Amino acid sequence: MRELLRRYRYFLLAVVLLLSILLLYSYNLRQKSATTFFERAVLTLAAPFQTSLDHAVDAVNAAWQHYFWLVETKQCNIQLEKENRQLRSQLQQVTEVRLQNGRLRELLAFVDELDRPALPAQVIGEDASSWARTVTIDKGTRAGLQAGLPVVAAEGVVGRIIKSAPYSSRVLLVTDASSAVAALVQRTRTRGIVRGRGAELSLDYASRDADIQKGDLLVTSGMGGVFPKGLTLGHVVAAERDQFGLFQQVRVLPAADFTHLEEVLVIVGEDR
Repeated sequence: MRELLRRYRYFLLAVVLLLSILLLYSYNLRQKSATTFFERAVLTLAAPFQTSLDHAVDAVNAAWQHYFWLVETKQCNIQLEKENRQLRSQLQQVTEVRLQNGRLRELLAFVDELDRPALPAQVIGEDASSWARTVTIDKGTRAGLQAGLPVVAAEGVVGRIIKSAPYSSRVLLVTDASSAVAALVQRTRTRGIVRGRGAELSLDYASRDADIQKGDLLVTSGMGGVFPKGLTLGHVVAAERDQFGLFQQVRVLPAADFTHLEEVLVIVGEDR
């Protein structure tokens, strides 16, 4: 401490003298109405120090207030970002529910048109292999399902159940190579067998002389004992005739969108 006082003794002495002069000036200012030469000299010498001191105080005060403003603003931003994330999450959930309700309304309207008992189910799995085209639904024997029951969507035929467990079932899609559905061209009533061709279908055994045009709608014929009559299968995208063939080569685009399949109906009974 003594070393510190010894090092800064001149500076401290100057500060003490300045304070003494200011106190003396303040005392004289209260006692006298006229300003003396000494007082004017003190004012002149002290003015720069007072100005610097005022500026320093103002700068410290502004920096302190600015710091608190920044801290408060940062906290508000953090809270707003949290609320924004929560609102976005809620909006996404509402949007998903709205889309699902729209799909379910389409299924319910389809059930009314179908006029057959049907059980709604969710698609919970998909076979990604190239050997078979199947999906798994969340209903099984506990819900009364069994192998052979037809599965449809609001757009058209999906496939049929080939295996059923207590709480799930596997559905063979109509686009699978082993799938075959009795069908007819709605416009001309030409009959044939719709088979799976991967992403597309084909209408086999359609007579060479039959009138089949691009855009014709194919529906189930009701034969075969699996699918009811009149269910949509797809639309013709091309019909070609070989020079010596007995049948036409007909390519069909499926009505159901298997890449976005989420809800389906399993037809569980006869006409009501």
